[in-house]
Amino acid sequence: MNRYARWKYIVILVALLLGLVYALPNFFGEVPAVQISPANSVAQVDQRLLQTVEDTLKAQQITSLGILSDANGIKVRLPDPDSQLKAKDVLQSALGDSYTVALNLLSASPQWMASVGALPMYLGLDLRGGVHFLMQVDMKAALNKQLERQINDVRGLLREAKVPLAGVTREGQSLVVKFRDGETRAQAAEELRKNLRNMTVQQIDDTRLSCTLTLQALKTFQDQALQQNVLTLRNRVNELGVAEPVIQQQGTERVVVQLPGVQDTAKAKDILGRTASLEIRMVDEDHVDGPSLQAAARGLVPPGDEFYQSGRDGEPLLIKRTIVLTGENISNASAGFDNRTSEPAVHINLDTRGARIFSQVTRDNVGKRMAILLIEKGKGEVVTAPVIRQQIDGGQVQITGRMSVKDANDVALLLRAGALAAPMEIIEERTIGPSLGAENIAKGVHSVLWGFVAIAVFMSIYYRLIGLFSTLALAANVLFLVALLSLLQATLTLPGIAAIALTVGMAIDANVLINERIREELRAGQTPHAAIHAGYQRAFATILDSNVTNFIAGVALFAYGSGPVRGFAVVLCLGILTSMFSAILVSRALVNLTYGRRRKLTQLSI
Repeated sequence: MNRYARWKYIVILVALLLGLVYALPNFFGEVPAVQISPANSVAQVDQRLLQTVEDTLKAQQITSLGILSDANGIKVRLPDPDSQLKAKDVLQSALGDSYTVALNLLSASPQWMASVGALPMYLGLDLRGGVHFLMQVDMKAALNKQLERQINDVRGLLREAKVPLAGVTREGQSLVVKFRDGETRAQAAEELRKNLRNMTVQQIDDTRLSCTLTLQALKTFQDQALQQNVLTLRNRVNELGVAEPVIQQQGTERVVVQLPGVQDTAKAKDILGRTASLEIRMVDEDHVDGPSLQAAARGLVPPGDEFYQSGRDGEPLLIKRTIVLTGENISNASAGFDNRTSEPAVHINLDTRGARIFSQVTRDNVGKRMAILLIEKGKGEVVTAPVIRQQIDGGQVQITGRMSVKDANDVALLLRAGALAAPMEIIEERTIGPSLGAENIAKGVHSVLWGFVAIAVFMSIYYRLIGLFSTLALAANVLFLVALLSLLQATLTLPGIAAIALTVGMAIDANVLINERIREELRAGQTPHAAIHAGYQRAFATILDSNVTNFIAGVALFAYGSGPVRGFAVVLCLGILTSMFSAILVSRALVNLTYGRRRKLTQLSI
């Protein structure tokens, strides 16, 4: 009656072993490390970079405890802070400005744990210390800038269609286009409706038209502006070398930036607030031979040129200093596909002035290469350098060649995100010191620990041996929860610790219900074996109902909450799931192992 099939014991044992493996990294502490990440979109994290790091450390006789590589960068664990500082200096000197080398702390867990994905949870801002910014996006200013571009587009469109106009002015969030007579106004309305699909064109009177952005176009513009700002901020934060920055949208016009481990607020504000620009220039086709490029790499650059490493493959290029267009002439950039070859492509829309210049330049330079550069803090990087196949009219440009879908999206976002799409200001700023973070960790751990000890003492005294089994099941629940959070690479914050403490208190409720039910069955005259069986079976429905209602509350908190509330909800919901497994299966397995083999059981320790 009270025996599990062997496979159930195996499942529970495997779950406990996996839980132990994935929870252990959180208890090894941290060691000094340096983090190497690309400082721009051209620099790549590949085997060549890894080999360079290893060779540099070996040449300087710096011993490392392990080198980890992933898509975001390379992390080198070091034995002490002195080695950390020395490694940072030599690696930054060897890698140059293309990579950012920052001080960091990494888990001291064994390498084999990391190889199977057993990594510690990240610590949030309130536990590790750092800076928190709440930034407000000035959508009104961004919309004004967009409408100014639309004014030029309207003028250029009507000029190309040879429709005379008396002027274009702004009235609120609309453009008012004036004409000399009704016939011209009607002709212009047809042209504008055909070409400006993102605007609603309406007649005001016989000589005036009103052009207003559609609701869908307005929403798309606001979403793209916010997306650009988030991407730009994320690219800039990479220079700080923050291991797990939080940069996320809050509402429709705000962005939250959290930088754990960063204490230099002035440096963080400088990086977040800096500006960038886009430039389109021509490649110097007279110096594309090997000797010229090799000489340029050594510093012998021809007059009027600049030397760059192009694109994602590091191809050397000599690019003319003369600027053809700037990012101000790019009104939009989006990823898509080439209609002829179905290859990933980037589609760029230029304003009227940009379209006119681009048409002339492409007409005069068919077969030559044009470079698109991102200029930031006086330094430039080549985003792409395509070949001009034919004259391009209409202000619509397509870039193709050796790109994946992800590359196309990245290039489109870079072209849009060279500078902030909308002005931003910091409306809230908080700094949390590392000592306060350590104090928060200690208080949180102590609260969970003493809560667990109090429950363990009560359960062991009140329910005796069965209560001890309940305590062991509760310990297994905490183990499963920590392991699951580590497996998901969740970021632990103070609300998360509060949710763990709450889960400890809630999880024991299931065992209390089971134990009380067993006592009732014994008082009703049932045999010990029958009481155990009935206690677990009849308490299950009540346990399930209570946990389902709690889970629904957790889902509601996650769906309608934000920030710390959602973090609390995630830990709470995961804790409910693990408590169902531990309270019912783990505790029953312990009871079955102890009493299941006794055929003549006369009493229970409960």
